[in-house]
Amino acid sequence: MDQKTIWEIALRQSAIDSNCAPSDFLLTEPKVVRSRENTGARRYLKLPFYCDLTSYGNNVVASVCEEIEEPVKRYLEKYPPAHCFETPALSVLNTELHKRGQEICFMAEYFLPDLSAFRVQNCPYPTKILTPEDFSSLYVPAWSNALCKDRKELDVLAVGAYYGETLIGLAGCSADCDDMWQIGIDVLPAFRRQGVAFALTTLLTKEILDRKKVPFYCAAWCNIGSVRNAIKSGFRPAWVQVTSKSRDFVARLNQ
Repeated sequence: MDQKTIWEIALRQSAIDSNCAPSDFLLTEPKVVRSRENTGARRYLKLPFYCDLTSYGNNVVASVCEEIEEPVKRYLEKYPPAHCFETPALSVLNTELHKRGQEICFMAEYFLPDLSAFRVQNCPYPTKILTPEDFSSLYVPAWSNALCKDRKELDVLAVGAYYGETLIGLAGCSADCDDMWQIGIDVLPAFRRQGVAFALTTLLTKEILDRKKVPFYCAAWCNIGSVRNAIKSGFRPAWVQVTSKSRDFVARLNQ
């Protein structure tokens, strides 16, 4: 697995998710395409999108339904790519979505490993590689970032850190698509700021790379702790994504 291959796989996956060509993310002008279902898409995505914006830093690719296509085209033509993902410009798009019973819901930054910066780190506590049989009893709130209770079948591998017999940190990954596994990390509050998250993230990253899969890491822009861990662990920003959902869906999340 080399850096070029990592980027090619990520671009190919984003193209499957967005129903476009990988090269569309490398254009200098915006691209608007119709969203479609695809069995190869990341398995937690609900396709087709109503409105989804993705950028690898060059332009914006919008994967949309026909109803919002023209307003999105006008939006992308008016604002530079970076502004399309931030307020106040984003409020303009949200106004158009709101007219149609939708609103901006998910906003995230995705990271890929930089192999020139990646190094496996020793954990200050003993660690253990865990398989699904090992972590079947760990679907509890303390490990909700490392493991996903709603998609247990996708969780394929984890690395745990232990203080005696007590699990104090867990990095897990889900096979969200054929070639890319997503990393999540949790550390018990009493054991934070000791390098546990950093070490577990690098250990799991190595295990994923050894299996010829691309590890990726997702964080909300406001989650400074998670972003710092990603960067410290040798990951670098790769793409950003904004996705709308129905107003009812957003209201349920906010309950």
